[in-house]
Amino acid sequence: MGGKQSIPETEDIDSSDNGMVKPLIVNGRYKNPFDTFYEATAKDLFKMIRSKDNSEIPWGNKKELDKTLPVISPPNIEKLNNPPEDKVQLMWVGHASVLVQFDGISVLTDPIWGQRCGPLGVLGPKRYRNPPCNIEDLPNIDAVVISHNHYDHLDHESVVKLNRKFGEKLRWYVAQGQAAWMNACGCKNVVELTWWQEHEFTKDGKSFMFVSTPAQHWCKRTATDTNKALWCSWVVKGPQQSFFFAGDTGYCFGFKQIGNKYGPFSLAAIPIGAYEPRWFMKPQHVNPEEAVMLHEELKAQKSVGIHWGTFRLTTEHYMEPKHKLAEILAEKGLHPDCFFTVKHGEVVTTDEVKS
Repeated sequence: MGGKQSIPETEDIDSSDNGMVKPLIVNGRYKNPFDTFYEATAKDLFKMIRSKDNSEIPWGNKKELDKTLPVISPPNIEKLNNPPEDKVQLMWVGHASVLVQFDGISVLTDPIWGQRCGPLGVLGPKRYRNPPCNIEDLPNIDAVVISHNHYDHLDHESVVKLNRKFGEKLRWYVAQGQAAWMNACGCKNVVELTWWQEHEFTKDGKSFMFVSTPAQHWCKRTATDTNKALWCSWVVKGPQQSFFFAGDTGYCFGFKQIGNKYGPFSLAAIPIGAYEPRWFMKPQHVNPEEAVMLHEELKAQKSVGIHWGTFRLTTEHYMEPKHKLAEILAEKGLHPDCFFTVKHGEVVTTDEVKS
């Protein structure tokens, strides 16, 4: 399955199939089927913009940032070029971009190397921690999974550079409604899926299954395209190991269904940042406590915290996601290594993680 798929124009009020949650489609636009989602008003957005900024990012103080959020640059290229096939190896590029290697496959999530996440690469929030390497320095990548089309998760320049480096050898997995945009960027090998659709990927005689799965979020890149593309999370199951990428999401019951159908996972990449003020962000971004709930409901053996420490998107202290996560794990009596954070550019296997 690949290429462009059209978005149904008719209203779809059946949100389940054998109990599995499906997105709603009304007049050609997707809607969340979850009662935990609510849409912000223009008044809410104005209030959010005026909220007190507690992030305390030490802009311009490289020494302090190198102490609190070190970037390992360049990363260990030898390890990236020779990943162990019997383990899961990962490198956090920053924000929601993670390179994950297992069973002989390399998967990159939501690539963004740009200095700003916004239109034309010159607008939007500015990066305060740089990527650990250039796209040109990356090892072989087999597939990229895209959770949705917001600028901090889908960066045009990064897509173009990845396509230039890897060409048709690279498989792009996107949610329904996004293939045409990818094709316009020059990407040829695009697979477009809706929730619960599966696609088989083969490499060196091994079979991998990529599955688009639910998330509670929304899509928008221009003034007129709100929710004309779908958002999702991703499951990647290999012969021995499995990986889950949550993308960008608020808490919803969909993750219990994912865990029951496809879990347990060797590794899950779960967002832990960009969650304050809570009254505004709750429908679209989990906080550390909800992230741990996802970890448990997905039946993840190990999880890594993403979507923090790179762009100033919200108002919580820039180091709070990491610290809150550790507090929640301790409160729940969970081992600190089961849900961990890593440094930008750090190349580790899941069994090497020590808190």
